[in-house]
Amino acid sequence: MKKLILAFMCTTLIACSKPNEPEKTVDVLLIGGGIMSATLATYLHELEPDWTLEVHERLPSVADESSNAWNNAGTGHSAFCELNYTPQKADGSIDISKAVSIAESFELSKQFWAHQVERGVLQEPRRFINAVPHMSFVWGEDNIEFLRKRHAALQQSPLFRGMEYSEQPQQIGEWVPLIMNGRDADQPVAATRMPLGTDVNFGEITRQLFEALGKSEQVTMQLQHEVRDITRNADGTWTVVSADLANDEAQTSVKARFVFIGAGGGALKLLQMADIPEAKGYAGFPVGGQFLMTRNPDVVAQHQAKVYGLASVGSPPMSVPHLDTRVIEGEKVLLFGPFATFSSKFLKNGSLMDLPGSMSTDNALPMVQAGLDNLDLSQYLIGQLMLSQEDRIAELKAYFPQAEAEDWELITAGQRVQIIKNDPEKGGVLQFGTEIVSAADGSIAALLGASPGASTAAPIMLKLLQTTFKQQVETPQWQAKLKAIFPAYGRSLNEDAALTEEIRAMTSERLQLSAPATAVANIARD
Repeated sequence: MKKLILAFMCTTLIACSKPNEPEKTVDVLLIGGGIMSATLATYLHELEPDWTLEVHERLPSVADESSNAWNNAGTGHSAFCELNYTPQKADGSIDISKAVSIAESFELSKQFWAHQVERGVLQEPRRFINAVPHMSFVWGEDNIEFLRKRHAALQQSPLFRGMEYSEQPQQIGEWVPLIMNGRDADQPVAATRMPLGTDVNFGEITRQLFEALGKSEQVTMQLQHEVRDITRNADGTWTVVSADLANDEAQTSVKARFVFIGAGGGALKLLQMADIPEAKGYAGFPVGGQFLMTRNPDVVAQHQAKVYGLASVGSPPMSVPHLDTRVIEGEKVLLFGPFATFSSKFLKNGSLMDLPGSMSTDNALPMVQAGLDNLDLSQYLIGQLMLSQEDRIAELKAYFPQAEAEDWELITAGQRVQIIKNDPEKGGVLQFGTEIVSAADGSIAALLGASPGASTAAPIMLKLLQTTFKQQVETPQWQAKLKAIFPAYGRSLNEDAALTEEIRAMTSERLQLSAPATAVANIARD
């Protein structure tokens, strides 16, 4: 009997020590069930319908992290209202280059969504995108002068034609009565207003894209599958080992010709698993956010806009205050914030060990250097963590003078992980954008960073295609399909006013954005 037991134990140990043999091979494996993976998978399925795609998501459903509508501001980031995208130079002039780039990017996103509506992939546009004017609002002579110059500079681009500017309290009060009612009549104010702004439910887009993909025999969705290992094979492919969290963490192993890591804040740790040279030196700094939210219909009815202000002196770009109209699952609410929080988690549903677990010998020094160079960020976060509800309401009253504390509740949004990158000359540098990191052979790629995020998923994933599928992108077949997806593919809207008008007319019609903005107020009753 002892010999039998010993033999069984040896057999078990040998079996457990064997590496996981891939159970199947797929063309593309996507890690993460957010809008980035949904967008890339939709591209690839349309470009190469015969390719096999598999998606691994650790949560029970897709779009439950950063893509979830309650975990982001839902602004269709197009630089219409975000003042940090138009910095003032030392000579006093306004640099609009980043604003133009972001505006172009969001137009690509709208072209992609409009195309998917035309194909029947996305249904009922008003479930995921609605017309909400984008506004910038400032007070004080210096800030008014900045906004005046910003408006004038943006008029050089056809992407910003139609932006209105006013320093008249009466006019601004007609645009956003909630912001002007009860305000000191002697306070000088100014505002810009862009009627073309949008509110977007990125979670709804993500769910609809994955729902359409799931109808294909070539696409497999694996929910509650947490990736535990990513290993390069001798033939250049990758073996991805996942734990099935719904089945006692039973391990599954898949061989993939291409792997995309689109796991939001979790992407850094997964990229480190792959151990590619291109990922060396990258680190992440997590920052969370909270918003004040009201459902009071009398308050909500007074505000039909996304209004962005200026961040306080010395505060990081992520701290820009804004009072937003949101339309989520047919419900119209207002959000004000953000108020920063800190946690060592990289995901809202992550682990407190995420940050320490991401530290390594090649990124520890860049993290220290970035920390020393960004002491103002540390001070800002400490100040934010010390805020009371009364303090938050006081900040709200700068934008909504007649705000009543009992109308507002504090909600926690998602986690964001800012990039810390090792620069040969500067050392560790904290970045607030997004970046694609890919292997030299293009067999694996990851998206790191946070802003402007979901709004530019379509152009970011298009760039990834151009980086990792260079040969295919240049073929006539892919070129023709990409031009069908993006009618303005390869052309600059910023350099062609007529093309800008044509594309916007097309996307507005397909996305049902041509209706008056006041229609949003009636959505909950539709």
